[in-house]
Amino acid sequence: MDDLSLAKQLVAAIKSDFPDHKEGTRPIHTIGVGVDGYFEPSDVAKNYCTAEHFVASRVPVSVRFSNGSGSPVQHDGWSDVRGMASRFHLPSGAKTDLIAMTLGEFFVRSTDEFLDFTNSARQTRIRKASPWRKILDMMQFKAPQPDPYPGQTASSDAGTLDYANKHRFAQLGVFQAGTIGAPVSYVRAAYHAVHTFIITAPDGVRRPVRFSWKPVAGVRTTAPDSPPVDVYLQQELKERLDAWPARFLLMMTIGETGDALNDPTVPWPSHRVRVVMGTLTLTNVAADQAAASERIGFNPCRLVPGIEVSDDPILLARRHAYEFSQADRKADLCPFQRS
Repeated sequence: MDDLSLAKQLVAAIKSDFPDHKEGTRPIHTIGVGVDGYFEPSDVAKNYCTAEHFVASRVPVSVRFSNGSGSPVQHDGWSDVRGMASRFHLPSGAKTDLIAMTLGEFFVRSTDEFLDFTNSARQTRIRKASPWRKILDMMQFKAPQPDPYPGQTASSDAGTLDYANKHRFAQLGVFQAGTIGAPVSYVRAAYHAVHTFIITAPDGVRRPVRFSWKPVAGVRTTAPDSPPVDVYLQQELKERLDAWPARFLLMMTIGETGDALNDPTVPWPSHRVRVVMGTLTLTNVAADQAAASERIGFNPCRLVPGIEVSDDPILLARRHAYEFSQADRKADLCPFQRS
């Protein structure tokens, strides 16, 4: 199968998981908000990576925060994966993206597994499970199905749990997604780029790394026993940034021999070396949300010299899937920058 055909199949599979998906919008992470800011590399960043944004003194950044669902209906208070897509506008005129989410690991290792997973994750009717059903699930070492939210009639939880019970590699990601909760603010969550990238240092040394954003204000989620609020994240962010900037640290974890370099379902050991590569300061919600949130098109493979993709098949497939999705919804395309 060629890259375009696979990209079409992947995007169609994602859309099928959300029956109310609105054509012309993103297949997932449909609800989002664009924010302006700037990135300043740390003093040591240039010693590890020659990429332009780790060498320049300060670069403008466009960030889009988002809910994970492909539904056009906003449910900020529901337990859901959140996204943080960042574009660095470099002094040379080049652009590079970093796409992250609140999951530390992904669900699958290959495009075939992804298609199987999306088929399992289709929405089905949901009702509150009986206490006996939950006890039986726990006795069988299965994660119990969460109770539906008020007004919720369908969910993908049953399908994803069934998939995880049959596929060990999916269990960590599915468990994290099922217990992730809702952040009190988009800037009170940690975001992970999930995939491995290869960086090059000034002395030519190449290292496998993974990136994550850590909020300076700390991570905080809503109380699990509080009734969910459908809409609050975008207004909270605007009010927060009107009062004071918000900051994230860009953390880089360095992989070692034996670490999973092409499998985003496997975490690296917690004792791996981590380096602070810089600080992202968010200053304001963008005035033009059509340009900053709806039309902008990010791509995890849009890189600049100094950073390369790994052999992760999911990462490689995302390039073409994102390109197709952007063309399909008539987003603003940004050509890849070549070395």
